[in-house]
Amino acid sequence: MAYVQKIFDENFIEYASYVIKDRAIPHLDDGFKPVQRRIIQSLIDVDDGKFNKVANVVGHCMQYHPHGDASIYAALVNLANKELFIDKQGNFGNIYTGDPASAARYIECRLLPFTKKVLFNPPITEFEPSYDGRRQEPIVFPCKIPLVLILGAEGIAVGMATKIMPHNLVEVLEAEIAVLEDREFTVYPDFMTGGFCDVSNYNEGNGKILSRAKIETKDQKTIVIKEIPYGTTTESVMDSIEAAARKNKIRIGAINDFTTEEVEIEIKLPRGVHAEDVVDGLYAFTDCEVSISTNLLVIKDKNPVIMTVPEIIRYHAENLLIILKKELKLEEGQLLDKLHARTLERIFIEERIYKRIEEMKTREAVYLAVRTGFEPFLKEIKRDITEEDIERLLKIAIRRISLYDINKMKKEIEEINARLKEIRYHLKNLKDYAIGFLRGIVENDGARFQRRAEIISFEKVDIRDAAQKNLKVKYNSDTGYLGYDVSGGKVLFDASIYDKVIVIKKDATYSAMNVPGKSFIGKGMLYCGLADRETMENTVFSLIYRHTENDFPYIKRCKISQFIMNKSYELIPPYGKFIKFTTKEDVSVVVDFKQQSLMRSLGDTFPVNKYLIKGVKAGGVRLKAKEFTSAKFVKTATIENSL
Repeated sequence: MAYVQKIFDENFIEYASYVIKDRAIPHLDDGFKPVQRRIIQSLIDVDDGKFNKVANVVGHCMQYHPHGDASIYAALVNLANKELFIDKQGNFGNIYTGDPASAARYIECRLLPFTKKVLFNPPITEFEPSYDGRRQEPIVFPCKIPLVLILGAEGIAVGMATKIMPHNLVEVLEAEIAVLEDREFTVYPDFMTGGFCDVSNYNEGNGKILSRAKIETKDQKTIVIKEIPYGTTTESVMDSIEAAARKNKIRIGAINDFTTEEVEIEIKLPRGVHAEDVVDGLYAFTDCEVSISTNLLVIKDKNPVIMTVPEIIRYHAENLLIILKKELKLEEGQLLDKLHARTLERIFIEERIYKRIEEMKTREAVYLAVRTGFEPFLKEIKRDITEEDIERLLKIAIRRISLYDINKMKKEIEEINARLKEIRYHLKNLKDYAIGFLRGIVENDGARFQRRAEIISFEKVDIRDAAQKNLKVKYNSDTGYLGYDVSGGKVLFDASIYDKVIVIKKDATYSAMNVPGKSFIGKGMLYCGLADRETMENTVFSLIYRHTENDFPYIKRCKISQFIMNKSYELIPPYGKFIKFTTKEDVSVVVDFKQQSLMRSLGDTFPVNKYLIKGVKAGGVRLKAKEFTSAKFVKTATIENSL
């Protein structure tokens, strides 16, 4: 058993590590999940400037990818629809409607020049063997921009998940420039689907955002949705609207989707319903407003790490300096190699060193003659002359000794020296060079990446406030049923399906419940009203009850402020017997006490407003220490007029 447990433990750890590092979570350095990285590498492999069938790209990618073609195809379509690296031809689906792409054999793609500008440089890229050891694939690309923020990502791994919002490329690069210039910066998400975005609780990538559709009102009877929230499609938005309408949360007449290259969902309203009555309901009950929790989890140094947006931008600003320095050093080395070769060629031809080999009979003698010929010019040559250098010189074509080619070579040497001077200047002023590189991307490609989502602040619509009070709550005193599906009876008030009601029965017990469809309360119900804060604060319950031990009359005045749903409560104490109830304020209690003589009394009067309003659990106040026969509430004005 211990052996089996050990196998399970070890295999689970390996599986969990694989899912986290090699499938679900993007890498901080280049922002890609492994399948996306392999797709880009495959496009680089087959890149010849022309379009390639997606099926061919997927097939090529399978040389790197341990999984099937379906996952590669889906990831390629998703990456292409971000319109950052891949040029598309054919039907790649519709991000607005959710329509799928055509089959891989019918659509084509190729890399955009932007990709190689920011992503690709094999000499400074670290590679590792593919899953079967036949090819070399990049561990991460030397990416010059914070792609993990620009692309966004969503993934679920073992015990963890990531939800990274996409951001606007220009704004992210401007923030990176701000870091290099030691300025403050702020970056917020941006969505291809547009809409409104509230980032009040974004918490630098580890909070939540509210994303709203952009809704326009054509007229009082027509609403048009022009942009949709992040993560939704026109189909899902329409489904949510229809579901809300079926549940009586909103009222609509008809809904149609006219979306093509731009979103256009048209909602027609029925008779008696106007646009201003429906908009809040759309935000409250449908996918026209969505709340998105964010979690910025990435792979950094082979481990999953939660970071913030500013941390990632600062990391990439430092990483950009490292990458640009590597590229400049690489180019400098290549130019120095080229300069060395061209210098040797110039001296070899101008000084006619090649004539020294005419009478040489052995290979060694030829090499020695060439090497000896360069000895007077060693000050011009910065490196040792190798056998490879001599071999290359001996292969020079005869036409290279012409004056034309000599002048052409001198011009090339001048250009190399000029470029070396530039490189050395950039290496001394690396921050300025990095800022210039980023500004160049903004100037050349910024027009493709205009902000689409509008940042505003708005409060989440309370569903109770937005719900239409279209339910007629009735009470049938003959049958004792209460609810909006009760036939006959008296309409008490209008309510929504989200309202709660307080019901007081004839025995002075009360309970709170959701608005019932049809519920038996019993005959003689004393009270039913909405259990909202405003109603409860403004409603005073006044009761008269008899003390069962001494038959004295008591009055109790209270408000109901707290309750547990569907739990029954007593309004009068256990020793009380209920007599009368009212919610009116301008009344007095008229009590007939037992007669001590044959003389008839008109009864004692006690104005209700002279007694304090107490908590619902408090006992009542004795009206008079005397037995009584009856009590009732009478309007105070009526009593005063009769006096």
